[in-house]
Amino acid sequence: MSTKTKIEQAIIHFVKGGDTSDVDMLDRVLHKDFRVTNNGFMGTSGITIIDKQQYLQNIKEGVFGGLPRKMTIESIDDNETIAMVKLRLESSENYFVSYNSLVLDTDKQWKIINNLAVVESKK
Repeated sequence: MSTKTKIEQAIIHFVKGGDTSDVDMLDRVLHKDFRVTNNGFMGTSGITIIDKQQYLQNIKEGVFGGLPRKMTIESIDDNETIAMVKLRLESSENYFVSYNSLVLDTDKQWKIINNLAVVESKK
């Protein structure tokens, strides 16, 4: 499997895990130091940063996630052990633009270490 395919698979699992609230799938694809960085998170002003533990808890409790989204991978840029993936996502409620930083972890698996996202309500 090519590097780009492995990166793409990590992104697909990240999105699918969120869409289906599959915390185990997300735990496997998120780096231990994973962070979500959002500007204007859920209608708030300013920057919000959520660590992996809180992200998984929010998914588990239904704070977010659980809605299927259409995903378009706009770009993948990789350089041996790091990668950047730009996504556009659409759910029944929101539009998302997401920049995802990945690292090739010590277990030789691609893991998402940062998700920089903007979410816009369809309403």
